[in-house]
Amino acid sequence: MAKAARVTHRVATENRRARHDYFIDETLEAGLVLAGTEVKSLRAGRGNLRDTYAGERDGELWLFNADIPAYQAGAFQHERRRPRKLLLKKREIDRLLGAVKREGVTLVLLDIHFNDRGIAKVRLGLARGKRRYDKREADKTRDWQREKARLLRDKG
Repeated sequence: MAKAARVTHRVATENRRARHDYFIDETLEAGLVLAGTEVKSLRAGRGNLRDTYAGERDGELWLFNADIPAYQAGAFQHERRRPRKLLLKKREIDRLLGAVKREGVTLVLLDIHFNDRGIAKVRLGLARGKRRYDKREADKTRDWQREKARLLRDKG
């Protein structure tokens, strides 16, 4: 009897601002090179992904401005905002960097989560920036959906 495959992704930290500021065209998952204290800090639910983005350095993708605070215990600590290497296949890196150069999109970090094996993964989004009127329109739509649900719930 085979065990049922269970897919659980425990989100360590999330960039809530990304979906407000950008239209996310495509998402993908990548590995992340972390130090031991960074993993412990993320497992404790600490981390800030505001203003975090992915960019090129020496033909590879790196994560910039991700703030992972120091873990409380232990003598060996890491830098909070150091660049962290993303683990992707060469073909994916070339495709993403080509899209960034051609289409004027950016790579934003959506979240850091742990997969079912306990390995830290990054969800990246290929994103286009929203204008102010796009944000207002999204807010109006969200408010109307919330109000509509409230009315339907109250009226029965």
